[in-house]
Amino acid sequence: MKFVAEIDIMPRPELLDPQGKAVLLGLEHLGLDQINNVRIGKHITLHLEAETEEIAREKVDKACSKLLANLIMESFAYELQQA
Repeated sequence: MKFVAEIDIMPRPELLDPQGKAVLLGLEHLGLDQINNVRIGKHITLHLEAETEEIAREKVDKACSKLLANLIMESFAYELQQA
C-alpha cells in the first residue's frame, strides 16, 4: 500500500525561536503589530510504501525521531493518509 505522510516539525514551546522573533520584528515594522507571536518550523511530505498503516506509522516515526527532527529542540506531528 502507498501512503503519504504530512509532517510538521516545530521548535519546542519552551525554547526560544530566533527565526520567529526576527519575523515578528519584521512584521511589526510593516505595521502588523497585532501579531504577537511567530514560530517557524518545517513541513515535510513523505511518500512511502508499507504493508499496513501501522507499519507505515512506524516508518514515519523512525524517520522523524532518528533523522528529520532534533528531539532535544523540536517536536513533530504528522498525518498519514493512504495514497
